Amino acid sequence: MKPLTLTLIALLISISAVAQVTPNRISRVFDFRPAPGQFVNQLPEYEPGDTQEDMNRKAEEQIRGNNRRLISLGGFGGFVIFGFERPVVNVLGVDDFIIWGNATAGSSEPGIVMVMYDANGNGLPDDEWFELAGSEFHNPETIHNYKITYFRPAQNREPVPMPGNPAITDMTYIRWVNNQGDTGYIQQVVFSRQPYFPQWITEDSLVFRGSRLANNAEDLSGGAGSNYFLHALPWGYADNHPNNDPRSNFNIEWAVDSEGNSVHLPAIHFVKVYTALNQTAGWLGETSTEIMGAEDLHPEVIYQPTSINIVRQEKHTIRLLQNPISDMLIIESTKQQTISIYNMFGQLVLTTHVTEGINEINSRHLPRGLYIIVSNHEQIRFIKQ
Repeated sequence: MKPLTLTLIALLISISAVAQVTPNRISRVFDFRPAPGQFVNQLPEYEPGDTQEDMNRKAEEQIRGNNRRLISLGGFGGFVIFGFERPVVNVLGVDDFIIWGNATAGSSEPGIVMVMYDANGNGLPDDEWFELAGSEFHNPETIHNYKITYFRPAQNREPVPMPGNPAITDMTYIRWVNNQGDTGYIQQVVFSRQPYFPQWITEDSLVFRGSRLANNAEDLSGGAGSNYFLHALPWGYADNHPNNDPRSNFNIEWAVDSEGNSVHLPAIHFVKVYTALNQTAGWLGETSTEIMGAEDLHPEVIYQPTSINIVRQEKHTIRLLQNPISDMLIIESTKQQTISIYNMFGQLVLTTHVTEGINEINSRHLPRGLYIIVSNHEQIRFIKQ
C-alpha cells in the first residue's frame, strides 16, 4: 500500500475575498507543439524564420487574457502548455476553471486536459502532470499510453487525390504509425493548401504520447462521406461542448496520476491540453482540438504558500453501478462514508451516509440533469434521465 500522503512543498491555503476581484486568465504559453493538421501554420500563422520561441509567443498572443483567438493543436497528441496569471485554487464541490474552444452541436473535437502543481516553486512546468479524468477515462475503448509518430512529407511529392471525393486533394499526405501496429495518413483537404507539418520544427518526425479516445465521428450520409456528425462526450474535455455550457468547465478534483489513482491538489499553476482523437472525417479532415483561452471560475479565492500535503488515494472507494440513472442511484462503496451530491450549478442537493457494499439511494426527486457525487477527495459525475 502506498502512503496516503506525499508531502511535496509547504503550502497553506488561505481563502479570502479581495476588495476588487480581477479575472484570472492565461498569462503565458510555455510550449506550443501541434501535430500536423489542416490549420497548423495558420492558427497562429507561421512566417519564414519563426522559431519555437516565436510560435510560443504567437500562441500566447492568441489565447492570453481575454483575447479569445483560436490556436489549433492539429492531430492526435498536439498540445499547448500554459499558465494563469496566478494559481487556480481547488475549491471542493465546484468547478474551478473553464477552457474556451469552438465546439458547436455536431462539431466536437475533444482534447484531454492535464494540470500541474508547481511543487518545486520555480515557476516552470517541470513537475508531475496529472490528467483530469473525464467521462471516457475508464472507457474500455480508451487507449492509455498511446504513442504516434508523424513523418514530414517529401518536399516534391506528388499528391494522391481521393477518387470520387474532390474535397480530399491528397489522401496520403502525412504518414503516421502508432504503437498499436497501425499506420495511416493525415489527409490534405481542398480548403487548406498550406503545409500541415509544423514548419518551425526541424526534425523529420514528430512523436506524441497520451490517451487516445474512441472516434466520435458518425457519417450521416450513409458512407458517402459528405455529412459527418462529431458527437460530444459527456464531460471532462476541451473543445467538446459550447463555451456557454457548464460541461466546458473543469474540476481539479478529477485529477489522477499516471496509474489512475485519485490525487488531491490544493491548486494548479499550469495546464496542458492535447488533441485526444486520431481520426479523419472526410471533407472535415483530421479531428483537431482548438482552444481560445481559459479562465479561473473563482478568481476571488487566493492562497499564500506555507504548508500542505498532496493526497493520493490508492484506489477509488465508490463507484456507480448505473449511469445514467432514473429513479434509483446505486453506489458500491468500499467503506462507510458520507457523500454529498451537487447539481451542475454547484448547489448541494443531497448529503447521505453509505455503508460498505451496495447502497440504493432514492433519486426520484432529482430533476433531470448532470450531478456530481463528492466523497473525500473523489468526484463522480452522473446523469439523471
